[in-house]
Amino acid sequence: MTAPNWLYENFEPAGSSIGYRITRKLDEVQSPFQKIEVYESTDWGNLMLIDGAMMLTTRDNFLYHEMMSHPALFTHADPKQVVIIGGGDCGTLREVLKHPGVQKAVQCDIDEQVTRMAEKYFPELCESNGDPRAELLFDDGIAYMKNAAPGSLDIVIVDSTDPVGPAEGLFNKAFYEFCFRALKDDGILVQQSESPLVLLDLIKEMRGEMGKAGFKTFKTLPFPQPCYPTGWWSCTLARKSGGFDFRENDAAAKTFDTKYYSADIHRGAAVAPPFVAAALGE
Repeated sequence: MTAPNWLYENFEPAGSSIGYRITRKLDEVQSPFQKIEVYESTDWGNLMLIDGAMMLTTRDNFLYHEMMSHPALFTHADPKQVVIIGGGDCGTLREVLKHPGVQKAVQCDIDEQVTRMAEKYFPELCESNGDPRAELLFDDGIAYMKNAAPGSLDIVIVDSTDPVGPAEGLFNKAFYEFCFRALKDDGILVQQSESPLVLLDLIKEMRGEMGKAGFKTFKTLPFPQPCYPTGWWSCTLARKSGGFDFRENDAAAKTFDTKYYSADIHRGAAVAPPFVAAALGE
């Protein structure tokens, strides 16, 4: 806290900062992997930080969780087997399990403390943790994907923190090769891919590593995310072959509620702004 009742996160690559007016610190845990803090704010609900970086707020997390899950699930023809690497706050798991056709969703996060803090301070994100289709594992996601049966998965969602610390190994060719092998021929890999406004080079590098691992087609979908640096974030989808047309009729007629995602939002997100399209060759 650099000023009374205000919490700031500085983001050096963008020369910018995001601040929140807070009322109190609710909890802090130093796990074997990272420091997790939770604050209560005046306007954004609870805030979770990991190693000083904002992870989620009560008010705006739906933007991220919905875009990390529904575009991929509605792009796949019939997703049944889903793996989430990371995602310890369980919000992406909740969104995945809104799809009735999903038979099993495994969430593998290395740090159990993230989930325990989410259960306590963001219980709404953990509503589906008891779903019989859900399996929560606290283990090394890289090792999990390395050991996954070839051709066994429809979708792999890499819901990770920034590519530093425990998540550093989730942004390279070796990890993507494990994902490529585990996915079926029509499978989809989706990974959070940072801010397209200031980190386009990272997105290009990530897609390059995916290409080296065998993936042939890519689509980066931008979306708003006020609590992350620049307020504009993205996810990147990768496939072994084929395009990214989605089941628009199914998305429009979905039987579950969302706060941001819709067929129209999906269609719009697929149209890259000119500077992004030029940089990524779309």
